[in-house]
Amino acid sequence: MNAPAAESKVIDSFKMHVAGIESADLEQLHALSVSVGWPLRSEDLQFLRECGHGYVARDEIGRLTGSAMWFPHGDDFATIGMVITSPRLQTNGAGRWLMDHVLSDCQGRDLRLNATRAARRLYHSLGFQPVRTIYQCQGIARHPIDVITPSEQPVVRRLEGEDLVAVVELDAGAFGVSRAALIGKLFAQSIGYGLFRGGRLYAFALCRPFGRGHVIGPVVAETDADAIAVIRQHVAAHENQFLRLDTPVETGTFATFLSQSGLTVFDTVLAMSRRGKGRADVVPGSNLYGLASHALG
Repeated sequence: MNAPAAESKVIDSFKMHVAGIESADLEQLHALSVSVGWPLRSEDLQFLRECGHGYVARDEIGRLTGSAMWFPHGDDFATIGMVITSPRLQTNGAGRWLMDHVLSDCQGRDLRLNATRAARRLYHSLGFQPVRTIYQCQGIARHPIDVITPSEQPVVRRLEGEDLVAVVELDAGAFGVSRAALIGKLFAQSIGYGLFRGGRLYAFALCRPFGRGHVIGPVVAETDADAIAVIRQHVAAHENQFLRLDTPVETGTFATFLSQSGLTVFDTVLAMSRRGKGRADVVPGSNLYGLASHALG
């Protein structure tokens, strides 16, 4: 069990105070994310606040110097994200202090996060273990290449409201736990395409405004061919625009398709997990081709 985190801490010769992230001004949160090179819009930050809980650190004159959030999915599982400390405080314990507050809230839950290189040592010290690498693929989208047509022609169409239940079920199987509330929120602000066989949903991809342009995710499919089939409409719709997709897939037909469509590997993060009560599978399945975001998984 984690010891209660202190409500204030002296860092870099001045005292910091913790507050709920809902108290933070969006402009300050945006400035904090920009300070570490994260191209999030104010709308993206507000969406994260609506989906989760968290904390900010303030200095003695009210400036934001750090943040950390967690996003619950059921009673036993959560993802962690938006862990930011201003560059000059990264080595002074501010990140761990904020993480102590998050972990106190999340006691007993299985946890998953995506760690930047700078944060991996911190998360390892807190008991998180590496799972797999996530590839941040992005760029100016090019018209998608033609792929070999399978002998069985699947039906790919735009998703409608009545498809949400099937999307939630398919996502739960790939992600490891149900995140119905999150998928419902994403569904409402995204355009989605689904692949159907015999009237049953086998693959889907959502796409929404995010960061410098649009992001495709989550993406769930059984095969590379099915994953390509549901994302190619998004790639075509955003030709000559900035597009991003975060994926655990490094090689094969799917990775090649992304690269040839202008979405090359820009950076990587390391997916890490920490066991809580052990009632949820903390390792996502092979059917997860695209994340909703680094923070949300």
